[in-house]
Amino acid sequence: MIARLEACEDRDQAVALMNCEIGVRRDQLPATRPGEYYWNDLLGLDVVTLQNEVLGKVDHLLETGANDVLVVMGDRERLIPFVLNDIVMHVDLEAGVIRVDWDKEY
Repeated sequence: MIARLEACEDRDQAVALMNCEIGVRRDQLPATRPGEYYWNDLLGLDVVTLQNEVLGKVDHLLETGANDVLVVMGDRERLIPFVLNDIVMHVDLEAGVIRVDWDKEY
């Protein structure tokens, strides 16, 4: 990602900012298209199987390279690949639920 900061005019100023975190307000982000989600949108959502078994809530996500992974905290920690239409069947942000095709014993 390339970003240009208003107050940063040369290389030396840019080097001084290396390894700093950059914050972006939500209203500065582009709108998501259907089937796209910002990670922050998924945090705290209930994760429920197709059999209506509650697995827990999304605690955080991991980036693995192949696909993102939901870290779900419930009776135990579960790592569930965020693969739409294969494992993650439906995300309902308004209801606060992610429906997954996942066995509770995994």
